Amino acid sequence: LVASAQQRQPPAGPAGGDSGLEAQYSCPICLEVYHRPVAIGSCGHTFCGECLQPCLQVPSPLCPLCRLPFDPKKVDKATPVEKQLSSYKAPCRGCNKKVALAKMRVHVSSCVKVQEQMANCPKFVPVVPTSQPIPSNIPNRSTFTCPYCGARNLDQQELVKHCVQNHRSDPNRVVCPICSAMPWGDPSYKSANFLQHLLHRHKFSYDTFVDYSIDEEAAFQAALALSLSQN
Repeated sequence: LVASAQQRQPPAGPAGGDSGLEAQYSCPICLEVYHRPVAIGSCGHTFCGECLQPCLQVPSPLCPLCRLPFDPKKVDKATPVEKQLSSYKAPCRGCNKKVALAKMRVHVSSCVKVQEQMANCPKFVPVVPTSQPIPSNIPNRSTFTCPYCGARNLDQQELVKHCVQNHRSDPNRVVCPICSAMPWGDPSYKSANFLQHLLHRHKFSYDTFVDYSIDEEAAFQAALALSLSQN
């Protein structure tokens, strides 16, 4: 509820000068200036239309910011915010040129100074030098999306806790995001009792204990044994 009070619609006018405008009109999900913004009717929080889409595809959507349930049919185009994006200008974080917020994304994508800054950002390198190529297609097995409400960036323990607290009585059959990320996972299989499955299979971290080259049951037993030995 605190979050709901802090970040409803963006302010009706600039606050904190031009330098803070981009932050004021940035989506809480992608952290970029709003693109085709929409607002949730019940709590008033605003997001990019595309960023909110995953939440609208689940049976019991929750606002990504305040975690309150909402009716997906009561999500509307944030027309006042769109008008403000066209009216206000802010300095580009690269070249410092003042750009209308509505055009900031396009400008940043072609700004030479921004590209130079990005080129100087640290890149992934192995901890120990190796002759092996750096993998580029490793699936994300460290954070997951709640299959009920679309909450994102939950690690395994957070996903279990989140589902126990928020979806204990949800009868919908859903795909386990942890299993579907594993080599043996079936991304189309829906658990009849997802919460029971979570509590039985995912109390420990596969990422910590598992050799992904072995099959599911062997991985489960190995992870369980190692997890128990550390307790």
